[in-house]
Amino acid sequence: MDISSLLGTVMSSNSTDGISKATGVSGEQTRSVLTEALPLLLGGALSQSTGSGTSSGFAHALTQHAADNTSDVGSFMAGVDMKDGEKIVNHLLGSNSNAIISQIAGDSGVKKSDVKKVLAAAAPLLMSLLGKETQQQQQSNSSLGVGGIMSSLLGGGGSGTASLLTGLLGGGLGGNTNSGNSNNNSNNNGGIASLLMGLLK
Repeated sequence: MDISSLLGTVMSSNSTDGISKATGVSGEQTRSVLTEALPLLLGGALSQSTGSGTSSGFAHALTQHAADNTSDVGSFMAGVDMKDGEKIVNHLLGSNSNAIISQIAGDSGVKKSDVKKVLAAAAPLLMSLLGKETQQQQQSNSSLGVGGIMSSLLGGGGSGTASLLTGLLGGGLGGNTNSGNSNNNSNNNGGIASLLMGLLK
């Protein structure tokens, strides 16, 4: 699975319809929120997977979620654990989660309470897909660490990974970086954002 396949599953009609039913948020609004949020959630996942204080716990969480049965995404979404999803979102977005959710609401035109619902419903599916990919990659190459797999999946690596994270999580999203980050954000998440927009055509 590459990043386009993973995003395609999350943005599929089965997934977005399931999230819509679970949250009461319209399908169109659900897709708008996910288009804004997925690059940020993936950036948070990469940060968690490479952080010295978070990588072990994140790897354990991926292992747990990899056991989820997502062969039928619609059925998975029908029984999604929203409380678990809220915890996942808070971990991935970190201390800036409230500011990030506010920005997603502003960018998508969806009220903040509905953004929270959509993210809580989508997060367990995202973690399950990331967990399955991690396990598959480690079976092929047992020397690969979770951080390396995540960097490879997101097309990062080295300074590119650092740049991606700076763009996704800094600047206008409340990060502690310099004033140039509004441009970095637009440039560095462009690849993922372009994929998402392509999936909506």
